[in-house]
Amino acid sequence: MTKVSGLLLVSERRAIAGLAGLYASRMLGLFMVLPVLALYADALSGSTPLLIGLALGVYGLTQAVLQIPFGLLSDRLGRKPVIAFGLCLFMLGSMVAAQADSIQGIILGRCLQGSGAVAAAIMALLADQTREQVRTAAMATIGLSIGVAFGVAMVLGPLVSTHFGLAGVFWLTAGLALVGLVVLWKLVPPAPRRSRHRDVGLDRRQLSSVFRRSDLWRLDISIFSLHLLLMAIFVAVPLRLVNAGIEVQRHGWIYLSVMVVAFLIMVPLVIVAEKRRRMKLMCLGAIAAITLSLLGLGLVSGLAGLLAWLMVFFTAFNLLEATLPSMLSKLAPAGAKGTAMGVYSTSQFLGAFLGGVMGGWLSQEWGLGAVFIGCALLGLVWFVVMVGMTPPRHLSSEIVALDERCKDDNLDMLMEQFSCVAGVEDVMVVPSERLAYLKVDHEHLDKQALAALTDPDKGEAIWRV
Repeated sequence: MTKVSGLLLVSERRAIAGLAGLYASRMLGLFMVLPVLALYADALSGSTPLLIGLALGVYGLTQAVLQIPFGLLSDRLGRKPVIAFGLCLFMLGSMVAAQADSIQGIILGRCLQGSGAVAAAIMALLADQTREQVRTAAMATIGLSIGVAFGVAMVLGPLVSTHFGLAGVFWLTAGLALVGLVVLWKLVPPAPRRSRHRDVGLDRRQLSSVFRRSDLWRLDISIFSLHLLLMAIFVAVPLRLVNAGIEVQRHGWIYLSVMVVAFLIMVPLVIVAEKRRRMKLMCLGAIAAITLSLLGLGLVSGLAGLLAWLMVFFTAFNLLEATLPSMLSKLAPAGAKGTAMGVYSTSQFLGAFLGGVMGGWLSQEWGLGAVFIGCALLGLVWFVVMVGMTPPRHLSSEIVALDERCKDDNLDMLMEQFSCVAGVEDVMVVPSERLAYLKVDHEHLDKQALAALTDPDKGEAIWRV
């Protein structure tokens, strides 16, 4: 028998490195415009605060609408062709925005950027390239790359725009898309298979059961609100820094300082949330901190207060970015994690779109301070919604490969055998995929009983059916 270990194969390392870099470079291009667009809007014809906000967030609308169709197309046409097409759309949008001299041109470019909605296809390709026992770590690497991309974008956007203007930011984004195409075809190895993955891809048959879960809806509302608030405040934050006496060329270093301190504070909080099982407490604390920071940003005018409240905001923002997906993984039913994550991601992009519009509208009607006050009120509503949430149980998702002799008529017996193992809280057996999806409580898991159902050398089920 061939031993299957949790160590990464060479092909898996290449796939994870390439796809994480591809995902991160794409998000870097989308995020770099956040800290600079409001500063350069005066040079664009037809510019208004509302249209600036729309330009910031409109990518989220096309992303939300098209990410599921792109994912389904990748099942039919192949991952790499669909991802390549999406990157070409992203590059085209960047080039349109780079050459635009009006706010309408920027909006069009951002729409095209978002229409390259290949996030689901990238995650599906990652699943194709990795074994079940290393897939969670591979997906975590993608998540980490997104966080790094956001931090880098906050610094790189102001630095690039200082030397090359707003057009330079979009030309750099187009260049990153071109590099992504090279990485896709040269670094990422060909997928050994193309199939649907319930831990990654969306299954339309599971949507109704996911929609009925109030605990999952609260997490969807949370990621929606989080990215709505982020996009809304970037209509005003760059201008507030200028009003506080910070020159545009120094904005990148200000964001760098704030993000580094916020990250250092956030890390131990994430550890406490995970290790001591204080997920709900940390979540509520972060929402409260965001709400207070927004109120503070709306009331203060001095530089010290502005930086202090920004640090509070980004500490809480990073904490929620790290813990919300973890909570989703714990709460999602066995075999439905991919579907739950698809709804969650769509909520995130819709939040980004509406946040840009809301921030622009508040700024246009009542000024910069109103952006923060309005966002603080929304934060208060968000907090009230989350108070009633049941703390998530500390469950882990596990995938067990079944023996090839497993047939559909053995489904009830297989599920019963898994369900009888102490610590297995939920199970979905899919004989057609030869996989069993489990939700387990490792503290109470009867490892001996589970081992009796699996071959410890091979890591696969040994059903004698």
